[in-house]
Amino acid sequence: MAAFAEGTPCWVDVSLPDLAAGKRFYGELFGWTFGDDDSGSSGGGAAESTPAPGHYTEAFSDGKRVAGLTAKRDGRMPTAWGVYFATPDAAALSRTIRDAGGQMVREPMSLGALGVVALAADPAGAVFGLWETGDNTGFEKKGLPGSFCWTEVYTRDKASVDPFYETVFGFRGTDVSDDAVDFRMWSPAGTEPGPDTAIGGRSVITDAFPVEMPGHFLSYFAVADCDATAATVVRLGGRVTAPPFDIEYGRMAVFSDNQGASFAVLEEPEAKPDPAAATREGEENEENAENAENAESDESAERPA
Repeated sequence: MAAFAEGTPCWVDVSLPDLAAGKRFYGELFGWTFGDDDSGSSGGGAAESTPAPGHYTEAFSDGKRVAGLTAKRDGRMPTAWGVYFATPDAAALSRTIRDAGGQMVREPMSLGALGVVALAADPAGAVFGLWETGDNTGFEKKGLPGSFCWTEVYTRDKASVDPFYETVFGFRGTDVSDDAVDFRMWSPAGTEPGPDTAIGGRSVITDAFPVEMPGHFLSYFAVADCDATAATVVRLGGRVTAPPFDIEYGRMAVFSDNQGASFAVLEEPEAKPDPAAATREGEENEENAENAENAESDESAERPA
């Protein structure tokens, strides 16, 4: 698989106190299977240093790589999902991050043939990863049920965060016209900004959230049935923090898993029938039938009696 364009989310992983419990939870929730612990680790956890053997495992959906799970070795570190953005040069991008007002949480570190990983924080403190791909290019499946589909940063300081990401990754922003939310979609550099090209976004932490909530990224996974997923989360010991609700792009919900890591899911709406397309198809079928009938008549006329 070709490497992801710079600034594109290319991997997610979750840091958990209990790796085995995480495999049971996400295995049943998303139908994931798992590789050998510490096999092909790509990120190492948004709050972890390089995981020790047996502390990291890759998750697969339909046999394709979709995420990583890592066991925390320090209880002071957050239990959280982390997202990684692709870059061809993690060292150069680290310098850009500092110049733009961010900071490096972990300097670029080689994982051998797999690639180079780093962790950074934006000016408001939200942590994200960088992934310079090697043999491991990140997601092998995304945007389909059981895989990553979206990420957004929640911040209290959009005045510094917006220009930061647009400088660091060249994102092109599209503000959502909605009095109820303050949201900006980001499209990769070189694309026409808008919903069709957006790969993530920025939301503002309002008074509706706990005052202690820090800036953070929330990653989404695609599902076939949002409501059924919510019921399964509860059955598995997780918590529904935002019950299923409809948005312009489908039906979503936000959860905490059974160890406290937050994530969201999105059920995309089914494609509605296009009456115009159906009419065109009917006309084409009628024309093809008429042409076939005419050809058969011509052939019959040419046959000797």
